[in-house]
Amino acid sequence: MPGLYIGSTAPFSGKNTLCLGLGMHLRKEGLSVGYFKPVGAQAARIGNDWGDLDAAAISQALGQKLAPNVATPVLVTQDFMHKVFAQGPCQDRTADIISAYKKVSKGKDVTLVGGSGSFLHSGLYACLDGVTVSKALDVQVVIVDRCTHEMNYDALLAIKDQMGEKMLGCVLSDVPGHYQEEVNNVLAPFLARRGVKVLGVLPHDRLLGSVSVNVLAERLGGKLISSAHRGDVVAESFLIGTMQVENFLTHFRKYPKAAVILGGDRSDLQLVAIEGRCACLILTGNLYPNDIILARAENAEVPIMVVREDTYSVARRMEALLARHKLRDQDKFQQASQLVAANVDMAAIRQGLGL
Repeated sequence: MPGLYIGSTAPFSGKNTLCLGLGMHLRKEGLSVGYFKPVGAQAARIGNDWGDLDAAAISQALGQKLAPNVATPVLVTQDFMHKVFAQGPCQDRTADIISAYKKVSKGKDVTLVGGSGSFLHSGLYACLDGVTVSKALDVQVVIVDRCTHEMNYDALLAIKDQMGEKMLGCVLSDVPGHYQEEVNNVLAPFLARRGVKVLGVLPHDRLLGSVSVNVLAERLGGKLISSAHRGDVVAESFLIGTMQVENFLTHFRKYPKAAVILGGDRSDLQLVAIEGRCACLILTGNLYPNDIILARAENAEVPIMVVREDTYSVARRMEALLARHKLRDQDKFQQASQLVAANVDMAAIRQGLGL
C-alpha cells in the first residue's frame, strides 16, 4: 500500500497540520488512512505505555487506535541519546521502524508518515534522519517549508537532490499575504524548473498559531489572579507595553486578540488593554496590579497573569511558544483540514501515490 512521508526543511514548520489535513480529507473521500510517526521527540505517558504526544493526537483525530510503541517505535529520550552516544557508530534501528510500519499500513489505502525535526539533519546522529527513514520505508515524500522571513529554497533543492523522483513536491506554509504574489510568480516557477513542484501554499492562519491562556500560564509559570474561568481564551499574538499610551493604542487596534505583556507598574497601559478586551494581561516582575485594575479586569472578564520574569524574557518565551505551539487542540483539527483542503493540490498528491 502507498505511503507518504511528510518532512520539513526545519522543525516546527507545519508537518502536523499537513498530516492532519491530508488524513481528514482523504478519509472524507472514503479512503482508509493510517498514520505513523517512526521517530518521536515528545515522549510522554499515554495510558500505561510511553509514546509521542503528537502521534497520539493525530492518531486520535484520524480515528486510529494503535499501541503507542507501534505508532512511534523509536522515542528520543535522554536515555536513548546517551545509549547512542555510547555505542559509537550508528546501530541499525530501521528494522523496528519497518516492522511497525507494516502493522500500521496493513489494510490501509494510504499511510501518512510524520517526520521529526528537519528532514536532512534531525536524527542524523543516530541514522534516523528523514532521508534514511523514508528510503528504508520506500515511500514518497512531501516536504513542508515554513515561511519565516523567506522560504528555504536551498534546503528544498538539497532534498530533491537526495530523494530524486521519490520527492513528490513541497508545500509552503505560514505564508503571509504580502508574500503570496512573489511565491506564486517567482519562487514556484523557479522551483518547478529545478524539479520541485509546489503542491500547495498555506497562508498564515491565526487560529492554528494561537495558544490558550491556561497553556500560557503553565508554560510561563504564571499565576492567574483575575477571571481564571476564562482560561480557554486564545491569544493569537502578543504585544509588549513599553511605549506611550498613544503609540500603544495604535498597535493594539491592529492585534485585538493579543496577549499584552506589561510591567506590573504600568497601570495606564493596563487599563487600555483591559478596556480593549485583550486576550489576557501578563504582568511581569511579580508585581500585582492595584484594586482598580483588578476590579476592571473582573468586570471585563479579562484574565490577568502575574509572572516572575522580566518583560524581555517573557516576550522571548512568548515568541517561541506561538511559533512552536502544537496542534493538539480539538478546535484546531477542523481548521487544519479546511486549510489544507482549500490550498493543497490533492489531485496531484493522489496521482503521485497512485490512488
